[in-house]
Amino acid sequence: MPEIKHPQDAIVRVTRSCICGSDLHLYNGNVPDTRVGMTFGHEFTGVVVEVGPDVTKVKVGDHVLVPFNVACGECHFCKQGMFGNCHESNTQASAVGGIFGYSHTAGGYNGGQAEYARVPYANVGPTVIPEGMDPDDAVLLTDVVPTGYQAAEMAGIQPGDTVVVFGAGPVGIMAARCCWLFGAGRVIIIDKEDYRLEFAKNYANCEAYNFEKDMDDPVVFIKKITDFMGADCVIDAVGAEAAGNAMQTITGRKLLIQAGSTTALHWAINSVKKGGVVSIVGVYGPTDNLVPIGNVLNKGLTIRANQASVKRLLPRLIDHVQNGIINPKALITHRIPLEDVADGYRMFSAKLNNCIKPILISPSANI
Repeated sequence: MPEIKHPQDAIVRVTRSCICGSDLHLYNGNVPDTRVGMTFGHEFTGVVVEVGPDVTKVKVGDHVLVPFNVACGECHFCKQGMFGNCHESNTQASAVGGIFGYSHTAGGYNGGQAEYARVPYANVGPTVIPEGMDPDDAVLLTDVVPTGYQAAEMAGIQPGDTVVVFGAGPVGIMAARCCWLFGAGRVIIIDKEDYRLEFAKNYANCEAYNFEKDMDDPVVFIKKITDFMGADCVIDAVGAEAAGNAMQTITGRKLLIQAGSTTALHWAINSVKKGGVVSIVGVYGPTDNLVPIGNVLNKGLTIRANQASVKRLLPRLIDHVQNGIINPKALITHRIPLEDVADGYRMFSAKLNNCIKPILISPSANI
C-alpha cells in the first residue's frame, strides 16, 4: 500500500490502467535498470483517497486521470510546457523526466498496474475527469491520445502533405488519425500484422500496407507511390522492438548490443523526402543505436522527437473527445481483470486474439 512521502503527494485508488507497447520494452528486457519488485503501468486513472498537506488542486473523492509524465511544474522545462523533460522529477537522467512505472532510468516511480498508486506533484499532473466523460476515454488521455497527437504535431504537417506512419499499434493508429487534424492530404500506415492494419484503416481512414506481404522494401515502396520524391513527413511509432531487418533484430533485440532495433527509424529517414520531417515517438533506450545520421545530414532532414507532454495537450484533447472529434475508447479491444495481468502481457506481447489495446480493471475499481 503506497504512502504519502511528500506534502504534495496524493494516493489514488486505481480505476483503470493500461498495458502499453512501451511496457513491452520493459517486459522483454530492452530498457535497463528495470528492477525486480517494481510496479509497471504509466497509464491510469483513479479516485483520490488521500492527499498531502500542500495539495490544493485535487481533493479526496475526485476521479482523476494521471498523465504518464511525473512533472514538478516549476522547473525551466515544465515552464516551457516540456512536461516530459522535467528537470526535477528524475535524478537518474539529464534527458527524460520521471515516468510512472518505467524503470529507474525514468526515476523509479511505481506505476498504476495496481489497486493503489502514489502520485507525486499532485498539484500538477492529476486532472479531474470532466463530468460525463467515460473512464475508458479518460485512461487513454494519459498517454495514447497525447502521444499520437504530439507525433502528428511534431511532424510539421502542411496542408495536403503525404504522411507515413510506421507501426500500427495504438499510438501509431492514433497518430494516423490525428494527422488529418493537421491537414494531411494522404496518410499511410505500415505494419506487419494484418489485423492491426485492418483496424487502422477503419479507425484512422488511412491507407494500410503490410511490409512483409505488400512490398519487398518499404523505402522503395514509399518512393514509388510518391513519384520518387519520398513522403513529406514520416512518423516512427515503433521504437526499440521493430522487426524487418535481421541484423538490427540480432544486435538490438537479442544481443542488446544497441538500444533496440532501429529498423523503423532507418526506414523513416530513408523514405522521407529531402528537407522532410521525421517525428519519433517510438521508445528507444538511453544507450547507443546504429542510426544513418549521414543520410539525415545529406537530405537536410529535421528530426523531432520526445516523450509527449501530456499536461500541455490535455485541454485541447479533452475538448476533442467531448466534441466527438477523437474517440479513444474505440481502440480498446480487451478488458482484463488486474489479477490476470500476466495473461494480458502475454496476449499483448504475442499479438494474440487481435489485441489492439488492453485495459486492466482493478478489483477495487467500482466504476
